[in-house]
Amino acid sequence: MVIAGGPFPYPKDGSTFGNRERVLPKRARGFYREYTVATPGLRNRGAQRIVCGGAQARQPEACYYTGDHYMTFRQIAP
Repeated sequence: MVIAGGPFPYPKDGSTFGNRERVLPKRARGFYREYTVATPGLRNRGAQRIVCGGAQARQPEACYYTGDHYMTFRQIAP
């Protein structure tokens, strides 16, 4: 899987996701990056995110979706 790279509308898109909730597999700091999933009708970022992890941002090892702001995740890519 290769990620195209944007443009991303929110400044935090592509930033490090710390996995403080410890819901995703434990990895070194900087492994995971988060991206906003736009929610129609909202002016802010909302609760939906995609979090991808890997040594290289454009070639993630796995991606996860959360619709409840990091409480639960569902893997969406290997």
